[in-house]
Amino acid sequence: MDRETFYRDARGDLPGPLHGVRVLDLTKVWSGPYASSILADLGADVIRVEMPGNREGQALPELPGTGLPWWRQIVHRGKRSIGLDLRKQGAAEVFLRLVASADVLLENYKPGTLAAWGVGYEQCRAVRPDLVFVSVSGFGQYGPHSRRPGYDPAVQAAAGWMSLNGEPDGGPLKAPTFLADDLAGLHAVIGALAALRHRDATGEGQHVDVSMLDAMLATSDGNLTLAATGARLERTGNAAGFVVPAGAYGCADGHVYIAIGLDKEWRAFAEELGRPELGRAAGFATNAERVANREAVDALVGDWCAGRTAEQVEAALTRRGLTAQRVRSFAEVAKDPHVAEREMLQETRLSNGSAAPLTGPAVKFSRTPSRVRAGAPEPGAHTAEILDGLGLDGAARARLRDLGAI
Repeated sequence: MDRETFYRDARGDLPGPLHGVRVLDLTKVWSGPYASSILADLGADVIRVEMPGNREGQALPELPGTGLPWWRQIVHRGKRSIGLDLRKQGAAEVFLRLVASADVLLENYKPGTLAAWGVGYEQCRAVRPDLVFVSVSGFGQYGPHSRRPGYDPAVQAAAGWMSLNGEPDGGPLKAPTFLADDLAGLHAVIGALAALRHRDATGEGQHVDVSMLDAMLATSDGNLTLAATGARLERTGNAAGFVVPAGAYGCADGHVYIAIGLDKEWRAFAEELGRPELGRAAGFATNAERVANREAVDALVGDWCAGRTAEQVEAALTRRGLTAQRVRSFAEVAKDPHVAEREMLQETRLSNGSAAPLTGPAVKFSRTPSRVRAGAPEPGAHTAEILDGLGLDGAARARLRDLGAI
């Protein structure tokens, strides 16, 4: 199938499958903003509620060539922004008027913070009973550790994930990405969509509780269950404990990740090595034998790779239908025609008139395509527009400005 065939029935009159859904984004840092950016890409009207003149992320490096901080451009794309200081008198009243028009509220403050400001779940459901109220936090809304701060690497450590990451003879190692934040953000989107489905079926709203710790544990491939039942978990680096060969093998000019899981694949690999007899030889014929003979198998594969370029190894094994991928940099990936065809980089106009290739949405919809619809707004860029929609006149706005609420 080509791209044109996949999208042959696409509608051009909708911004995405969540057209008509309004989301209030009361989040900060990464997990919550990432979740709401996905909802924006899917076509929801996402209103970001942030401090007037918010400077979050301003100290971080700029997105090259734009003069704008990279953080905001990545996770606040496609949203509208109202500057509203919920700590100030009069702000909660304005916010609750927004809640009355919203389908989803997404927040990631420490549990109890919003209730103290007069805009917690109970206050919000009083004005919108069918509201889907999604809370993301480090350790959840309840439990002995619920009030702990939840920064990403600390949650990776708390989840046990960091203990297994890295080489066997090294120390624990965090992920190079905000893994706990990303997983919590994805689970927040799943939770919001499931709760919306329930609301549509029953008319009932609810509070959705997403813990970064829970998200890490739920997506750790059963390691929590294994550990709870006495299994010994060990750091394996690039190797796999139950498949051989599997790992990143050094080539003349880089590395290739190879995984040979099936015995018939090993026989094809032996043919490529020029050693077809190894396909059925003792110590090599079955995966169980290869696991027991790991060092010899890895040495054999490593010696074969060392005399070839990474591209040669990848091409030779791919021709045989085997799993082999040259280890690439992100800079190389950004130039990949396949990545371009999948629209994972979308040239987007930013708030200051510059443009940048922002990372596009992962999920493709043949009928209601999703995409990055706009760059990140400047803080408070849509305050007047949103207040107009709430029917606040000039006198009301002047009072809010005097109070420092907007």
